[in-house]
Amino acid sequence: MILIDCSHCRTPLQLPPGAGSVRCAICRAVTVVADPRGFPPPPPQQSYFPGHHHQPSYFPGHHYPSPAPPINPAGGVRSPKRAVICGISYKNSPHKLEGCINDAKCMKYLLVNRFNFPDSSILMLTDEETDVYRRPTKHNIRMAMHWLVQGVQAGDSLVFHFSGHGLQQRNYTGDEIDGYDETLCPLDYETAGTIIDDEINATIVRPLPYGAKLHAIIDSCHSGTMLDLPFLCRMNKSGSYKWEDHRPPSGVYKGTNGGEVISFSGCDDDQTAADTQAMSKVTTTGAMTFSFIKAIESGQASTYGNMLNSMRSTIRNTDLNSGGDIVTTLISMLLSGASFSGRFRQEPQLTAHSTFNVYSKPFSL
Repeated sequence: MILIDCSHCRTPLQLPPGAGSVRCAICRAVTVVADPRGFPPPPPQQSYFPGHHHQPSYFPGHHYPSPAPPINPAGGVRSPKRAVICGISYKNSPHKLEGCINDAKCMKYLLVNRFNFPDSSILMLTDEETDVYRRPTKHNIRMAMHWLVQGVQAGDSLVFHFSGHGLQQRNYTGDEIDGYDETLCPLDYETAGTIIDDEINATIVRPLPYGAKLHAIIDSCHSGTMLDLPFLCRMNKSGSYKWEDHRPPSGVYKGTNGGEVISFSGCDDDQTAADTQAMSKVTTTGAMTFSFIKAIESGQASTYGNMLNSMRSTIRNTDLNSGGDIVTTLISMLLSGASFSGRFRQEPQLTAHSTFNVYSKPFSL
């Protein structure tokens, strides 16, 4: 594949061999190439080791040009707060999930109404979308991740939320302590394949510059180290914790370009995540997304440690059987004190680019 910049928003695009044009999944502009055969091959993949200060490539094995300032999905002025939200139900497949689109709607509601993210700076990808460029296919999710970090600078706050299936696959490069890579499943993963944690790390973690921050909320199975971050906060039921070193045995650098990345995930790498009927007997959400939002709305998210404790407590004791509409009454339902009866075998995890005191660092998006 040849890589070119979109003529409008400068997002890197994959140009199939011999093609004369390509449409951008972000801004929908068509970029025309006079003679694609004249493009030189990409340079060798750069290595990532602590102490090396260079412009990293965003994608393993490929070099991307320096990104231009991004545009918003709906147009308008660039915002320092941007988010990509993916909710995939895999409708009409044997692997259908019930709560993922609701998770996406709830997360957008939270970001807009609680953390002042502009609606126009949130890119939503769900499989209820009729717009082919807003459906969570592998290509569209890849392009959305590139859009999220494009032109990122000090002072920016980015969010990546994914609710859907997650899998594991055998790792043969020595990058994983447990021998397995974690992967996200796009809508078309059965034909296009999954998105591996190495690619997620290279795309949205490594380019992040000093002064910028990224929060990832991953509600899927096998999601503990989905961003391949170097450190995992291992917390027990009493709230005591220690940081586990998950830097790859191979020595490959998995940190940032000076920025801050923290990820909340639905479960450990060897666990599965559950849907739960959070709002009514007919409306389902992901247990992890519900517990994340509940911690914030109930005032239990003053620090990252308090946040993680609250999420785990909610999931351990959960029966979410109260009524209400998933979006318009989300906040009031969370604060009304739902009763919890079902129990799930999953423990939300926190990973980060570096270690810190989880009970003194304030949580913020």
